[in-house]
Amino acid sequence: MKWFRQRLTRWVIAFIALYLILFLLPTPYYLYQPGTVEPLHELVTVEQGQKQKSAGSFNLTTVYSQKARNVVMLIKGILDSDTEVRKTSDVQGNLTDKEYVVVLKHMMSSSQQTAVASALSEAGLQVDKRVTGLFLRMLVAGSKAEGVLEVGDILLEVDDRPAQSLQAVSSYITSQKKVGDIIEAVILRDSEERTVQIELVAANAQGVPGIGAVFEPEYVVTPSRRIDFAESDIGGPSAGLMFSLEILDQLLPEDLTHGLKIAGTGTIDMNGNVGQIGGMRDKIIAAHQAGVVLFFCPKDQDITSHNAQEAIDEAKKRGYDDLRIVPVSTLKEAVEYLRNNY
Repeated sequence: MKWFRQRLTRWVIAFIALYLILFLLPTPYYLYQPGTVEPLHELVTVEQGQKQKSAGSFNLTTVYSQKARNVVMLIKGILDSDTEVRKTSDVQGNLTDKEYVVVLKHMMSSSQQTAVASALSEAGLQVDKRVTGLFLRMLVAGSKAEGVLEVGDILLEVDDRPAQSLQAVSSYITSQKKVGDIIEAVILRDSEERTVQIELVAANAQGVPGIGAVFEPEYVVTPSRRIDFAESDIGGPSAGLMFSLEILDQLLPEDLTHGLKIAGTGTIDMNGNVGQIGGMRDKIIAAHQAGVVLFFCPKDQDITSHNAQEAIDEAKKRGYDDLRIVPVSTLKEAVEYLRNNY
């Protein structure tokens, strides 16, 4: 019996170890899968807009992503042909989970601002836009701002000078300061202004002084009509084009949808230019599963752009003959396509 108990003990220990490895050991991977198709008339409301006039709909497409929290999830993802496995470092860079969520939410809110500006401009309506500061997207390794600045901070002033553009801040620091100097910065964090001291570091191999951080402009858009966006847990910038089309559809007397279920993806800037995005494969699959018949995507402008080709190839590979892929480079191109082809 003693040998039996010893063998049983070894088996129990082995089982516990295997359980820990398979179910509790975290992995450094993300799993990407086709997400959902969300009707935008439920998310966007334009003041005095015609929300219910259109027979069809504009929709945004999402990608479902989650961390492979254990080895079992990772194995399932590897075996699933509709799941893409990516390294966490390729997804988040050096951002923590919390910082990554902050950046994704800011990308979404920024895409809504630029969508408002581009849509109202396309409709011939007035829109005021200005930069209120610089959004901190990432701290670079070796930055002395570590522990002083946080991802999500808005840089308002540097040494009593308004942070109105990346160029203005960079020009001041490079022309007036050197590595090791201290600057005084006013930041906005959690709706509260704070003054902090930051030691400058070498921003490149040439020793040019800098904060050691990646910033992007923080815009405030004041439209001539109020435009509201419903709360959502969707993040990222890729719904910009579709937000713009939905806003336009509510603004204009015509039915831009022509009774079609239309989806798409692509960033949008203040001037209505459409930019490249990620997750094209998953969005094409999600769109087809939801019965979408027309899909807008960013046009490939150079050798580094691949969204349009990826969308066309994926639809062809899967036999999605009933899904028309339409690459566009601007909001105006998308609107003209709808007007001229239906």
